[in-house]
Amino acid sequence: MTLVRWNPARELSNVEREFNKFWNNFGLTQNEETDNSVWSPLTDISEDKDNYYINTDLPGISKENLKLNITDGELTISGERNQIKEEKEKTFHRIERNYGKYYRKFNLPEKIVTDKIDAKFKDGQLIIVIPKAEESKPRELEIKIN
Repeated sequence: MTLVRWNPARELSNVEREFNKFWNNFGLTQNEETDNSVWSPLTDISEDKDNYYINTDLPGISKENLKLNITDGELTISGERNQIKEEKEKTFHRIERNYGKYYRKFNLPEKIVTDKIDAKFKDGQLIIVIPKAEESKPRELEIKIN
């Protein structure tokens, strides 16, 4: 029987490596934005035959604190939610809302029309509509039977 010495530093390094592999599979790589962000807004992604839809909840965010970018096929949503000033007369029993910088990044499909992407922000909801390119839309062909 061989005696193997346990090295906790090696174990932590292995865990970090596995987490990095996991996040990289989702297109979530570490960068300055992700390192400085405190929270990530909840998002629903859906599609129909003509468009992709990204609906993101950003309650308490003003339009001025919202930034959208597309770079190299990646859509990023970032900004900051400022904390409400604490009132001296109040005692807070629970604070569950996240404050500070937020960041989300999504890999976009290749066959989209980037110059026609539309974004609307109303009542704390960001709705992004991404049109599909014609070649990616499903087509139905009728086949004649002889």
